[in-house]
Amino acid sequence: MAYNGKGFGGGGYGNSFKEMHKATCSECKKECEVPFKPREDRPVYCKDCFSKRKNESR
Repeated sequence: MAYNGKGFGGGGYGNSFKEMHKATCSECKKECEVPFKPREDRPVYCKDCFSKRKNESR
């Protein structure tokens, strides 16, 4: 599925729009938007930092 800036498109689930929420990346401190409601007890990563972390764990 491709990220289209408003959620993840495709999948055949009707309206693929996902509400985006403003957040601050826990790693680079850049403001970003995520397709879920951020919680205080969990870190949030921007698209770039998330990709970097995902690749490092392999």
